[in-house]
Amino acid sequence: MTDKIIEKKSVLIRPRLSEKAIVGADKNRAYVFEVSPDATKSQIAASVKAAYKVVPVKVRTARIADKAVFVRGKHGTRRGGKKAYVYLKKGDKIELI
Repeated sequence: MTDKIIEKKSVLIRPRLSEKAIVGADKNRAYVFEVSPDATKSQIAASVKAAYKVVPVKVRTARIADKAVFVRGKHGTRRGGKKAYVYLKKGDKIELI
């Protein structure tokens, strides 16, 4: 049973605390998380439920593309990934900060 809990928590990497994400969370619209690239919506919902003790109403996902960067005179790429928008019912909150 503990393996399932660890597995669910490993789907969520970290919350994305950008200005836009914080404003959306304050208005009780959506919380944004970086998630594992192979995570499904049901796995994301289950891991949010296990980690934060709230029930998501809806989960939407989006891919983050790789980005070309130029740092200290060298070209490279910043890895992309996947993010999830988690919507909660009215009155539920997640304390991220």
